[in-house]
Amino acid sequence: MLDTAIKSQLQAYLEKLQRPIELVASLDDGAKSAELRELLEAIAPLSDKVSLRYDGDHALRPSFGVAAQGESPRIHFAGIPMGHEFTSLVLALLQTGGHPPKIEPALADQIRALPGKADFQTFVSLSCHNCPDVVQAFNLIAVLNPNYSHVMIDGAVFSDLVEQRQVMAVPKVYRDADDFGSGRMTLEEIVAKLDTGAAEREAEAIRAKDAFDVLIVGGGPAGAAAAIYAARKGIRTGIAAERFGGQVLDTLAIENFISVTETDGPKLAMALEQHVKAYDVDVMNGQRVVELVPGELTEVKLANGASLRGRTVILTTGARWREMNVPGEAEYRNKGVAYCPHCDGPLFKGKRVAVIGGGNSGVEAAIDLAGVVAHVTLIEFDTKLRADAVLQDKLRSLPNVDVILNALSTEVHGDGSKVNGLSYRDRATDELKRLDLEGIFVQIGLLPNTDWLKGTVALSPRGEIEIDARGQTSVPGVFAAGDCTTVPYKQIIIATGAGATAALGAFDHLIRSSATA
Repeated sequence: MLDTAIKSQLQAYLEKLQRPIELVASLDDGAKSAELRELLEAIAPLSDKVSLRYDGDHALRPSFGVAAQGESPRIHFAGIPMGHEFTSLVLALLQTGGHPPKIEPALADQIRALPGKADFQTFVSLSCHNCPDVVQAFNLIAVLNPNYSHVMIDGAVFSDLVEQRQVMAVPKVYRDADDFGSGRMTLEEIVAKLDTGAAEREAEAIRAKDAFDVLIVGGGPAGAAAAIYAARKGIRTGIAAERFGGQVLDTLAIENFISVTETDGPKLAMALEQHVKAYDVDVMNGQRVVELVPGELTEVKLANGASLRGRTVILTTGARWREMNVPGEAEYRNKGVAYCPHCDGPLFKGKRVAVIGGGNSGVEAAIDLAGVVAHVTLIEFDTKLRADAVLQDKLRSLPNVDVILNALSTEVHGDGSKVNGLSYRDRATDELKRLDLEGIFVQIGLLPNTDWLKGTVALSPRGEIEIDARGQTSVPGVFAAGDCTTVPYKQIIIATGAGATAALGAFDHLIRSSATA
């Protein structure tokens, strides 16, 4: 299961263990248990600080716990943590074995002091690139605080439990038997949700901050580049982001970022954040901005009631998935309506699904899903697909894919708990038709995150921030960059260049303002 190269790398990592750990397996006679036994028996001999037992009593089988020797496991993996979750396993081994996590000491202290007691379960798919962040966050909480435990559950292995809980999107987290949350969550966000007094303490700390020379709103590639370029000028720089990395976190293979032959979104987002933190930048993550108030010092109001101020402000709020905006879509989001085929596709194994959108993302989603689900129907509004020819050729070669052109989706249907159909109108005949299916993957492009700016800065008819060649908006001292602007091509490398341009524009504005003051 582990090739020689991976075993060698893992053995080197396990040399960092500071105390003995145990792997406690709970197995049955099934094939998956045999696979898990093979994995565990490949890991245990790699370090004399790792021992393996088969007397586990966890209710989910196959599973195994990771524990410091002499303690009961607080971290469990139900299923076989390969794919994207292999890193979660490695970190669980190291952190349980006393290797210090790479988090701020204050956050570690906050986790140790969390009130209450809880058992968390996170449903994942091994192809989900968002799931490991959530799994690793809850595992670390369980390592640092003995009142908390966590189990990762591979939905593909425990399909009966997925059906019982009606899990239709991952990651999906339960606290004991109650719904705790779904989708990507950072460690900071989870801790803030568990620590009821954290939000007000954080708001007070933000209120006490002095004005920034350059205040950046948004933590995607444009925001990261803007922060680096501003900080290198030696001026006071801050960045407020709802989630550092932005839309990049939801991107899989990246093969067109010049000088980087191949990477993926989460890796690039981590590299961007590390680069920013190498400079004197005040990074304020988990901050949702609600209002911009222009003035001599521009005020940025946050959802927690606090405000930040900047002599200049750079808006890099990015974009989000465009929705169909039809009846039933919101009601059945994460109950059959999904936006990430890589994450949620495995939950629809053997089922009938639709993909909405005939561009590259829609056709790629249909191709990927065709290898997992029983049948895919791709629905495109236009009279032809807009994807690259090579993708169209691949799509039409698949036996379990139908393509419906010139169709307008009109309503998502469900039984109250999950999706069971989709209505669409044939634009050629005006006839209303219905598809019986169990999943709908929406892939119809992006919308700029600019709703909160209406009436403050000039926006295009599509809601994009209008900027000039220097990134200047209609408000003096307020700049913008990236996918939220009128820049014509929404690409990572273009966003980073635009962020650098906006930072240089802001610096030039500061110099000129000082010269005329």
